[in-house]
Amino acid sequence: MSNFDQESIVYGVIRHIPAADPFTARVHRRANWSAIQSLPLGVDDEWSLLCREMFSMPGDDVFSGTYQTQLIHFAASYKAVEYEWEHWLRQFETLLKSMYWVSATVHLETELSGKHTFNWNAEQGHCPSDADLRMNCEWEREAGFAI
Repeated sequence: MSNFDQESIVYGVIRHIPAADPFTARVHRRANWSAIQSLPLGVDDEWSLLCREMFSMPGDDVFSGTYQTQLIHFAASYKAVEYEWEHWLRQFETLLKSMYWVSATVHLETELSGKHTFNWNAEQGHCPSDADLRMNCEWEREAGFAI
């Protein structure tokens, strides 16, 4: 198998349950939108693994995709990103630190090392800060048996 064949798929969601009052909810959603907009467009000179185009956010109301929970979806296809995974995680956590959220889930699917799920949870909700984030990881590998 050549490196060209080593495709990695990364996808997931960042969830934020807004405050009870509509004004604060809108402030949080706009801050999250600004955090996504601060990412580079496409590939940049610093070889950022996250870019604006891989994220999608519904609008602010029930008619445009947000009933109560704000869901920020993301997905990308990479060439063997598992070799740069620590770098990817650092960039993703930097983004999370600049956002309001209650949980984030990242799925990494690789041809060589199986499927991994990474979860971040902030029981009281995370506000933009430099505080360290806690993440747990689950690994699932499908293995075939020769008969």
